[in-house]
Amino acid sequence: MSVLVTGGAGYIGSHMVLALLDAGEDVIVLDDLSTGFRWAVPPAAKFVAGDAGNQDLLIRLFLTNPIDAIIHFAGSIVVPDSIADPLGYYGNNTCKSRTLIEAAVESKVPNFIFSSSAAVYGIPEHNPIAEDAPPVPISPYGTSKLMTEVMLSDTARAHDLRYAALRYFNVAGADPSGRSGQSTARATHIVKVACEAALGQRPYLEVFGTDYPTPDGTCIRDYIHVTDLVGAHLEALRYLRAGGTSAVLNCGYGAGFSVLDVIGSVKRVSQSDFPVRTGPRRLGDPAALVAKVERVGEVLGWKPRLNRLDTIVSHALAWEKRLIEYRAAS
Repeated sequence: MSVLVTGGAGYIGSHMVLALLDAGEDVIVLDDLSTGFRWAVPPAAKFVAGDAGNQDLLIRLFLTNPIDAIIHFAGSIVVPDSIADPLGYYGNNTCKSRTLIEAAVESKVPNFIFSSSAAVYGIPEHNPIAEDAPPVPISPYGTSKLMTEVMLSDTARAHDLRYAALRYFNVAGADPSGRSGQSTARATHIVKVACEAALGQRPYLEVFGTDYPTPDGTCIRDYIHVTDLVGAHLEALRYLRAGGTSAVLNCGYGAGFSVLDVIGSVKRVSQSDFPVRTGPRRLGDPAALVAKVERVGEVLGWKPRLNRLDTIVSHALAWEKRLIEYRAAS
């Protein structure tokens, strides 16, 4: 059987494709390359250029390939952009996910793994956050993810569809073997941005808000290595194929680091004392988001392997160096 990976030319999706191929899976990538890169898809995977919201294309894919599982990454992910363009986010994230779910039901594809987000929790009352905490998103991005979770839940009750919605906390790092990493030019993730500053690709790093109710005044996040994250997806695929019931699961490490902690790690690993400036808070940023992670281990048997901040940073930094070399050679 084959696995369809939407958004498989993007950051997390390309790592998922590598993990699936390493596990001996037959992989089909669907990506419109609006933010992904064709070179990020290995030759061993079948690549289809197209939109995950194109129902005719989806039906043709399902009719002509023995697909038994979908891993859905395609979508827009920048919280401030979602506040500026809510309809664009609901269109790209929610409406296209609905089309994909409908095509899966019509084509009798039984297993669906969805790339959700800790943004569904909004500003939580307590940290760490358990999966049964009330979802109250504060951005259109978070709402778009929650709406897709609701659609999956309702559809699973009405049809032969099992799903796993994995709520990511802050994904960072790169493939330890250097095969893929975060390559988006406008990336806003703090680990990547700090690595760029350390390597002279940015004149300075800006910290958005230093007056949060946290020990050092900056936001606290639960950073998860991208390789560990896609490992959780592999376990979810095995779980669903074995007849596991639908599940909503946090993906993090259960430990929080502040923005200043991340900057300190990048400076330590890179041995570069790059300039840091402070600025106002960004819209849609909770003070702290840390995952309660017992359930993902209990349900999937997943165990992290790369759960040290300096490890995440070292792999991200190595990837940034590779990107610099690639640009210089091209």
